[in-house]
Amino acid sequence: MAAAVSAAVSLPSSKSTSLPSRRTSIVAPERISLKKVPLCHRNVSGSGKMVSIRAQVTTEAPAKAEKESKKMEEGVIVNKFKPKTPYIGRCLLNTKITGDDAPGETWHMVFSTEGEVPYREGQSIGVIADGLDKNGKPHKLRLYSIASSALGDFGDSKTVSLCVKRLVYTNENGEIVKGVCSNFLCDLKPGSEVKITGPVGKEMLMPKDPNSNIIMLATGTGIAPFRSFLWKMFFEKHDDYKFNGLAWLFLGVPTSSSLLYKEEFEKMREKAPEKFRVDFAVSREQTNEKGEKMYIQTRMAQYAEKLWELLKKDNTYVYMCGLKGMEKGIDDIMVSLAAKDGIDWSEYKRQLKKAEQWNVEVY
Repeated sequence: MAAAVSAAVSLPSSKSTSLPSRRTSIVAPERISLKKVPLCHRNVSGSGKMVSIRAQVTTEAPAKAEKESKKMEEGVIVNKFKPKTPYIGRCLLNTKITGDDAPGETWHMVFSTEGEVPYREGQSIGVIADGLDKNGKPHKLRLYSIASSALGDFGDSKTVSLCVKRLVYTNENGEIVKGVCSNFLCDLKPGSEVKITGPVGKEMLMPKDPNSNIIMLATGTGIAPFRSFLWKMFFEKHDDYKFNGLAWLFLGVPTSSSLLYKEEFEKMREKAPEKFRVDFAVSREQTNEKGEKMYIQTRMAQYAEKLWELLKKDNTYVYMCGLKGMEKGIDDIMVSLAAKDGIDWSEYKRQLKKAEQWNVEVY
């Protein structure tokens, strides 16, 4: 029983609401059917017999309207290439971008895709290292955040770039261990083939609104997706996108020789000082006024009030990428700031996540 009642690219190196109608249609939100409820009535024939009537009631919730994302999700492709059928790219460039005295090596590399890996800013790709593992099977893929805009470093949409730190550590037995995929990538020579999967991910996609405030928090190679954002914002020209908001980057590294893409970010700041801010946190070389090491959350604390005011705006988006431990330090700052306004930070952050305004990719 249902009832219805009518009532072009420029690169640095190359390149009404209407009033509602008076007639309103109201549809009963549920279709009702009776559920094994015995109902007795006297037979109209006067025989005095009691008759049991049973009916089934079903309820159907109204269809929910699909939520429209605030991010650039339209047309995004994921998992075009899978581990069994990867795209075979070729290394075009591989260069170390940290100083010789930096604690560890980080390399910037560019691979050819010929436009066959159609990624967006904020996505990742998988890489499968050459060779076999100890069981004689192909190596598992490793995911890396893409460090180039969708146009790529050469501006022709035919390349993809990564920012990779070489993993080398000493285990509990005193043995030196090298990460399989990171060392494979850092050792690549131009011309070498690379097995690529993906692209994957939607968490870190840019906001659609070109007037957004975008706060980017990165440690080390977590800078990769933000380089892709910032190239699109400040080094490229697009017919359908012109950034007019505020982009604020915080980058944390151990030493100044570990600062990644510093010259690029300084050029961006010169180009658009009213739209781009960048603050570095160099933990082994800088301290705050209390003498505490300058981690990313320490640097953020110096601008706490300004950041909190931005976070209260509906058009502010926070993106965090890097080491897992960074999130707690940032939460610690926000707890006290929110408390001043009588706001519970954990609940407020939950609301920000639901609104796609708090985006995290840590490892």
